[in-house]
Amino acid sequence: MPRTVAIVEDDLPYQENLSQALTQQGYIVQSYSDKNEALEGFNHILPDLAILDIMLKDESEGGFELCKILRQMSPNLPIIFLTARDRDVDRISGLRLDAWDYITKPTSLNYLMVRVSSLFRIASSAQNASSEQSTLVLGDLELDQNSMSVRWKGESLHLTLTEFWLIETLARNPGHVKTYEVLIQTTRQRFVERNTINGYVRRIRKKFKEIDPSFSMIQTVFGVGYRWHPQS
Repeated sequence: MPRTVAIVEDDLPYQENLSQALTQQGYIVQSYSDKNEALEGFNHILPDLAILDIMLKDESEGGFELCKILRQMSPNLPIIFLTARDRDVDRISGLRLDAWDYITKPTSLNYLMVRVSSLFRIASSAQNASSEQSTLVLGDLELDQNSMSVRWKGESLHLTLTEFWLIETLARNPGHVKTYEVLIQTTRQRFVERNTINGYVRRIRKKFKEIDPSFSMIQTVFGVGYRWHPQS
């Protein structure tokens, strides 16, 4: 069954070029020119992947706002920011919203088609892994791949998709060190550095400690990465 890709882009000639390129690759394309139009379409049917510009008509942060709403609608939907804004602060903002990629204009359509195909492969791989081993119970930790949810001592944590992926990677191999390189790959994002991983881990620990102030299961292996402490 063909995959559906949504384009939210207010530059209509550019939007048309993207649409033609994606259609030629066999995708079904939904095109929108502003945030409200896109939301109306998404409330009717969600795409399999979304490509968002950040500045949408008179809304300078329209793409960011749309990404937040999409994440609430579907925590595992692949999202690409395609934008002329190339500042690090914008890249960081996009990745913190759990976009799967951040690509700056101008970029070649061939490169974009490769990235779309790559993200679909990642999404399929994650879905297959979910069906093979959807739940994990490890001491006080309960992790559910199907709902992308984590519980600690019976209480739910409010996590982003990236935070879920990082916890899953650590907890499925308790006692084993996961290097920064492995954790960077786990985020499914580009332009991720060690400090970015450290920031994610700080936020994850804080969320666990809001439930359990004595939480200490995520151990730092200085200069290498992190591991989940095996419970006896």
